[in-house]
Amino acid sequence: MSNMVGVGPFITIPLIIASMGGPQCMLGWLLGAVLALCDGLVWSELAAALPGTGGTYLYLHEAFRHTRARGILPFLFIWQFIFSGPLEISSGLIGIAQYVGYFWRGMEPVQARLVSSAVGALLIILLYRGITAVGRLTVVLWIGMLITMLWIIVSGLTNFQSRLVFDFPPGAFHFSTGFVAGLGSAMLIAMYDYLGYYDICYVGGEVRSPARVIPRSIIYSVIAVAALYFANECEHHRGGPVARCHAVEVHRFDFH
Repeated sequence: MSNMVGVGPFITIPLIIASMGGPQCMLGWLLGAVLALCDGLVWSELAAALPGTGGTYLYLHEAFRHTRARGILPFLFIWQFIFSGPLEISSGLIGIAQYVGYFWRGMEPVQARLVSSAVGALLIILLYRGITAVGRLTVVLWIGMLITMLWIIVSGLTNFQSRLVFDFPPGAFHFSTGFVAGLGSAMLIAMYDYLGYYDICYVGGEVRSPARVIPRSIIYSVIAVAALYFANECEHHRGGPVARCHAVEVHRFDFH
């Protein structure tokens, strides 16, 4: 869960609202959760059958053991991850810099880059510690994440406005090319926010009773995070403080 919930949901919620133009964007979160759960079940079966360390690298290596692709496909996976991994991390660092902008008014682009770079350097320093220290830090950050999301959810509940929750624009659920395109965009953003449920598979060799623990870990995490995202998304429609912070960003999009 700590890997699934980074800065992503806090900066992408305005985008997912804009993708469908109203509260019907909740459908994107729901279908995204279903898709993540289906994919998570595939990961669970692979991890239970091949409970080793390496995740996709291990699965490709074993699946093509008796073919000529045995060496090249795992290699290509690692090679592309050298590019995709830093890009994924950098997107989070950019999001952190954007949130710093709420406190540092007038922050210039160069200063935003410096903030992102500083946070990235701090993360590297924190990771160059013993694995037990990193494990404890992960638990602390996980608790902090839960407190942050619950704070946002509670603030939305205390400012509940039903007219905003169900303020569907005309033809919100009319099946058309625009609706499908908007739903696809919403699901794409939702999957970005759900990613991380499979990370336990990369350390499957370190997990006790992997056939039992890994599937439950993935399923419980997807369901729990989906519930948090759903409630957090509703907060934006209820007029909570985070919704007001994002109002300017959301209004940049043409909902129609």
